[in-house]
Amino acid sequence: MDDTIPRLCDLVLAHRPRPDGATAIANLHFAVFDQTTVPTLRVCDPMICVVLQGMKEVTIGAEILRFAPGTCFLSTMSLPATSAVLRADKRRPYLAISMGLNQDRLATLLASDATPPPPTDARAFGIGQAPGALLGALLNLVALLDQPQDIAALAPGREHEVLYRLLQSDQGPLLRQAAQSDGTTARLAEAIERIRGNLGKPLRVEELAGIAGMSVSSFHRHFKALTSSSPRQYEKTLRLQAARRLLVGGNDVTRTAVRVGYDSLAHFSRDYAWLFGLPPSRDAARLRRDPGVSAPQFI
Repeated sequence: MDDTIPRLCDLVLAHRPRPDGATAIANLHFAVFDQTTVPTLRVCDPMICVVLQGMKEVTIGAEILRFAPGTCFLSTMSLPATSAVLRADKRRPYLAISMGLNQDRLATLLASDATPPPPTDARAFGIGQAPGALLGALLNLVALLDQPQDIAALAPGREHEVLYRLLQSDQGPLLRQAAQSDGTTARLAEAIERIRGNLGKPLRVEELAGIAGMSVSSFHRHFKALTSSSPRQYEKTLRLQAARRLLVGGNDVTRTAVRVGYDSLAHFSRDYAWLFGLPPSRDAARLRRDPGVSAPQFI
């Protein structure tokens, strides 16, 4: 029986991360949960995540995904996601590894990749079983935590190996699609960056469709297919997530509502409670008491 996953589990437990999941390798994060958790919204940045032990449920838009041991999840753009650990205890905690997608390193790798891009637009996320070669590449990367003096010299090459194995897996077409500079995914990514850069100013869908070079109906259809969310719901979720960070940082509710583009405090409070389950002030107080609930790690 292959012992790669048990070896990865041992390394994760030996190098338990800081509360934000960060490790001594800049682009590498761990998740260690000794108990189940309530559903929590976070923004999932472009990354690969492999679950080693336990189980987590993740909702992206209208889609519900189950992350079991050996599951490989890939996100190629920023996506609001609600997640909850379903199986974990002190004897067998939930364990997972994530590596952010380094776009420069990916572009360098794809420059020498002779595989033609997929003919149709892929989604912005995918899930499947992690192949043995990918797990082995991750083990090579994580093992550097036992030789910290080698991290600066060797980590970039071992990240490159992980990306190479990912390209060879069933997730390869998703990566290639995301890297196309003139494809639908790239044009939608420009619209998404406009949303992220203007959270204090609600944008008209017509403006976003223009950025993507599409009609409004086509933009809606492609956006939903890519992210499993409508453009308006995506924008609202990012704005409320930004508001949550401001409130936890000590900003008052009225000022926060204005900063994320709400004209009506009542409307802001209603949307906030619908998304997070509590009114803004009560939710912020809870997060200050338990900062782990709002830790930026996604996995």
